[in-house]
Amino acid sequence: MTISPVESNVSRRSIPDTLGTPLRRLLASWEVLLFGVAIVIFVANSLASTYFLDAWNLSDATFNFTEKAMIAFAMALLVIAGEIDLSVAAIIALASTAMGAAAQFGIDTPGLVAIGIGVGLVCGVFNGLLVAGLKLPSIVVTIGTMSLFRGISYIVLGDQAYGKYPDSFAYFGQGYVVWVFSFEFALFLGFAALFAVLLHATNFGRQVYVIGNNPLAARFSGIPVDRVKFILFLLTGLMSGIAAVCLTSRLGSTRPSIAQGWELEAVTMVVLGGVSIVGGAGTIGGVVIAAFVMGLVTFGLGLLNVPGIVMSIFIGLLLIITIALPILARRMRDMRN
Repeated sequence: MTISPVESNVSRRSIPDTLGTPLRRLLASWEVLLFGVAIVIFVANSLASTYFLDAWNLSDATFNFTEKAMIAFAMALLVIAGEIDLSVAAIIALASTAMGAAAQFGIDTPGLVAIGIGVGLVCGVFNGLLVAGLKLPSIVVTIGTMSLFRGISYIVLGDQAYGKYPDSFAYFGQGYVVWVFSFEFALFLGFAALFAVLLHATNFGRQVYVIGNNPLAARFSGIPVDRVKFILFLLTGLMSGIAAVCLTSRLGSTRPSIAQGWELEAVTMVVLGGVSIVGGAGTIGGVVIAAFVMGLVTFGLGLLNVPGIVMSIFIGLLLIITIALPILARRMRDMRN
C-alpha cells in the first residue's frame, strides 16, 4: 500500500510523548528532586557533626521549621491563587502581644490560646476585606498591615517584654506527645495532611488552582473568586495565630521583635516547595519537603556555630535562586526551540 504525501507529512510531524511513563514523570518532578536534596543535606550534616544524629538533637531540629511551616501551608494556597501575605510575622507579634497582656491579668491557658488564635483570625479577616472586598493589591495591603500590626506591638511593649505565662501554657511549644516527638511536630504533621486534602482532594482546592491560572475565566465559570480569596486570607491569619501560640509558648516571653523576618522564610518555603510565584501550580507535599530542607540546613549550620546573619543571607539567596531557576530554564528552552 502506498502512503500519500499528506499521510507521510502527518506521520513525520507527529509529536512524541515527551512526558513518558508516570514513573518517569514522578522521577522528574520537583518534589523528588527536592527530596534528594534533603537526603544529601541530612548525610552532610551527619558527617559534619557527631551530635547531629542524636534523637533529641533531631527533635530539636524540628523546632526550626514547624511553626514557619504551619504558616507556609496556608501561604501556599494563597500564592497558588495569585495572592500573597507579607504580614504573617507581624500577625504573630500582635497575637503574642495580646496573649502577653492577657497573661499579666491572670488569664489562664485556654483563654490565652483563644486570644492568640482570635487575633490571628481578626488580622486575616482585615487583610481579606481589603484585598477581596476592596480589590486592593495584596502585596501593597500586606506590606501596610505588616507595619501596622508590628507597630501596635511596639507601641504597647516598647523595649519591654511580657512574661509570667501559666506553667500549663508551656506545653504547646515545649511539650512532647511521645518520646522525642514534640506536640509542635505532631501539629505540623496534622496540618500537612489537612491542607494536602483541602488543596488536592476537594472542590475548594480545584477552585484555588483555577483562580491562580486565570481569575477572569474563574469568574465566568461561576467560581466565587472574592469569597475564595477571603477564606484564604482568613486561613493565613488563623495559621499565624496558631504559630503565635506555639512560638510564644516555646519562648515563654513576648517581645515586639518576635518572629522578625519570618515572612521571608515562609515565602521561601513555599517557593522552594515548587509553588509558582505567579500562581496556578504547586503542591503541599513540596512545601513539606522544603520545610525539612530549610530546617536541616539551619540546624546543621547552627551545630557548626555559623552566625545567624549568614543563615539570613543563605535564605535570601535560596529565595532568589528558586525564583530565578524556572525562569532561566524556560528561556533556555525557548532559545533552543
